[in-house]
Amino acid sequence: MHENRTTYPKKKAQMYQLLQDLPKKYNVTALVRLEKVRASQLLPLRKKLLGEVEIVSIKDKVAKKAIEKLDTPGIEKLKEKLTGQCLFMFTNMSPFKLNVLLGKNKVLLTARGGDIASIDVVVPPKNTGIAPGPMLTEFKENKIPTKIDQGTIWILKETTPVKKGEPISAKLAALLGKLDIKPIEAKIILNSALSEGILFAEEELVVDVEKFKEKIIQAVQEAKSLSIEIAYITPDNAQQLISKAAQSARSLSIESGFLTDDTNQEILQKAHTQAQTIASKLPADKPDAEPAKADAEPAKADAEPAKADAEPTKSDT
Repeated sequence: MHENRTTYPKKKAQMYQLLQDLPKKYNVTALVRLEKVRASQLLPLRKKLLGEVEIVSIKDKVAKKAIEKLDTPGIEKLKEKLTGQCLFMFTNMSPFKLNVLLGKNKVLLTARGGDIASIDVVVPPKNTGIAPGPMLTEFKENKIPTKIDQGTIWILKETTPVKKGEPISAKLAALLGKLDIKPIEAKIILNSALSEGILFAEEELVVDVEKFKEKIIQAVQEAKSLSIEIAYITPDNAQQLISKAAQSARSLSIESGFLTDDTNQEILQKAHTQAQTIASKLPADKPDAEPAKADAEPAKADAEPAKADAEPTKSDT
């Protein structure tokens, strides 16, 4: 019906021109699926990223027509991702850094029926300011104990009607809205990003910053240990290498008996210990052995007269 149209609404023409100009101005063209984003998230995000990121919301048909005219490397692959209402982000920062920034800018939103709780939904004890009536039934159905005092409904004790990861019913969502409790944590995540001709998918753009930090720290420690082991000196390991070399030289000096001002005491102590060990293994002296042998001879001499006395006894017989 509109294929042969020669004029277009002013707003569409402006959007078309923007998509012609911005991919040439910035290094990164990122795409966000708007069905996952609420309007309340965009305004504060635009203010926070002002000057660093240009955000453009546009319909897929206009975007596709604009992209077809571009000669930016990889832009054709991005075209395949365009469905429905699109949100483009143009920036010169790394797409990974952009996704981390978006992840940090979370907002808490009121729940809708069927939403999954991002946090434990805690209803504190307080005066709700709500007049008694049909609302009492809603509290009762959601197992939140109440009382009526001074013409309003009071919540008696802290209650957790839904835990993190559980679905929120339509009735509970309506009640939480009236209590101004926002249990849905919303953040914008890049669906895809084109950088230097490479198109990154959503799962490739997710970076666990804490885990990444741990890996970097581990890599640095392993590199430092390796440099020390192979004696590759750097500003970071110089002190440890010098200490290690000094300790090795000291140990060699003591082992080889090479006296120095630092090792002479230990070497002499070691020599003294070794001398004591050798001395303890030598046979002990026996100075009393010879006199004992000499004493035995007189005893033998005394035996001769006894033998002589025996002979006359025989002749008498």
